[in-house]
Amino acid sequence: MADALALDEVVRFTSELIRIDTTNRGGGDACERPAAEYVAERLAEAGIEAAILESAPGRANVVARVEGSDPGRDALLVHGHLDVVPAEAADWSVHPFSGEIRDGVVWGRGAVDMKDMDAMVLAVVRSWAREGRRPKRDVVLAFTADEEDRAVHGSGFLAGEHADLFEGCTEGISESGAFTFHGDNGLRLYPMAAGERGTAWLKLTAHGRAGHGSKVNRANAVSRLAAAVARIGEHQWPVRLTPVVRAALEELGALSGVDVDLDAPGFDVDVLLGKLGSAAVLVEPTVRNSANPTMLRAGYKLNVIPGSATAFVDGRMLPRGEAEFHETLDLLTGPDVEWEFVHREVPLQAPLDSPTYLAMREAVQHFDPEGHPVPYCMSGGTDAKQFSRLGITGYGFTPLKLPPGFDYLGLYHGVDERVPVEALHFGVRVMDRFLSGVE
Repeated sequence: MADALALDEVVRFTSELIRIDTTNRGGGDACERPAAEYVAERLAEAGIEAAILESAPGRANVVARVEGSDPGRDALLVHGHLDVVPAEAADWSVHPFSGEIRDGVVWGRGAVDMKDMDAMVLAVVRSWAREGRRPKRDVVLAFTADEEDRAVHGSGFLAGEHADLFEGCTEGISESGAFTFHGDNGLRLYPMAAGERGTAWLKLTAHGRAGHGSKVNRANAVSRLAAAVARIGEHQWPVRLTPVVRAALEELGALSGVDVDLDAPGFDVDVLLGKLGSAAVLVEPTVRNSANPTMLRAGYKLNVIPGSATAFVDGRMLPRGEAEFHETLDLLTGPDVEWEFVHREVPLQAPLDSPTYLAMREAVQHFDPEGHPVPYCMSGGTDAKQFSRLGITGYGFTPLKLPPGFDYLGLYHGVDERVPVEALHFGVRVMDRFLSGVE
């Protein structure tokens, strides 16, 4: 079990990593190098050799391997990103890059997304080094750049240019799973991620006839684009239940005392979600594909009809939902609007009966016997998409025991991002048990 120093270190490392501003503004505007050097130094202090790999100046990643006691076993990848989304200091109660520790809480951008897990992993492997312990499987550590944009400087670069560093890795764990979700009637849930929707960021372009704003124009690019965007925004996507989501609905129904028959004639998932109370938010975003218009660009002068107009849409695709997504976008955009992918990544799903997934559930329940791990599909995506190119099955596992009223999901990319010290302590204990014992 992780020692007392590991509990102190996870808090300190989280705070110190937050103080290193690794803001990723997109389009290549980021610098993770100082955080990568910090991580490499902490690993070196524990006798763990780490490679710092830059994909571009300042865009640094760290990879290290901790050898297991059984070289015949498959290796496990543990990855966390070093970059964070922007934060406007004027909106925060504390400076977002202060790493302030106040009232038992660590504050700052990256506290939950995801410098907390980076710190947990560092604390655990350093504890192993002090105690002379080793995991059963080789554990490959990857601290990545650029996850908050397109991952081309991070996991995409590593998977494409340094695949040899991940030799033997068959499974991986990363963010967005095993956090406490307080359901109704005191129900304490731990969503354990075994799936992700695919990313489909789209650019729509409408062409028309440019002209004077005072003249009748039946080929107005703005009107054509606006109509397509409205159709996309109003579209009701059909229900498509993946194996992970089906399992989530069944387990949540059983825990909530709700009869669930997903194959019954006339089954209505929205009615079921209404019966699950607050826990429905864990499943609702992943029962369908989705496409949300987010940006519009057109024109340069009020009395000039432009010859073209563009829009951007954040689309997400369920596993096996890509064909339907394509066909639907073709219909919704119509003959006057073209669409293309700006960024595309695959959806993922992982088995719920694997020894690794079962070991994650056991580790959480060991330290919270009254908690209930449940299957979970993420509505967004992680670096697991890029690592899947290497045949690595991805799970979301960043264990945190959180108090009632703590809006963990709302703090992702939100104002006043923070994480309780006790949650970090819980995470180190659970992570240590899982990584030490998983076979």
